[in-house]
Amino acid sequence: MKPEFGFREHAHTADWELEVWAPDFPGLLEQSARGMYSISGMHLQKKGHRVETIRLHADDAESLLVSFLSELLWLEQSQGVAFDKFSIRVDDHYDLLAELEGSAIASIDKDIKAVTYHNMAIEASLHGLRVSIVFDV
Repeated sequence: MKPEFGFREHAHTADWELEVWAPDFPGLLEQSARGMYSISGMHLQKKGHRVETIRLHADDAESLLVSFLSELLWLEQSQGVAFDKFSIRVDDHYDLLAELEGSAIASIDKDIKAVTYHNMAIEASLHGLRVSIVFDV
């Protein structure tokens, strides 16, 4: 039996694919971020502390997921920061408010270029939500 939330990398021809599951949508966003950082081999510096607030809006859940992960990629690439603590709220209109804590990136093994919509569909199950995310590398 799978744990209540988590992520797992799947073999993919040219890109990276990640299966993510969680009991609710904010949890799915958090696990997607954690999974993205994990497959890239991200390690944060122990010193320093960074707090970031992200506000996003989208027309649907898949678009909000891609926008959220893309924003995290932008912060990683432009400011050299990543996050390991997440407080995420999403309302019924797909308005997201995320309060994140993290620090500067100490090292990263593999770069992700973009988050794609390839075969993305958030599915509901008896245990919550699941999605497969393909990353362009």
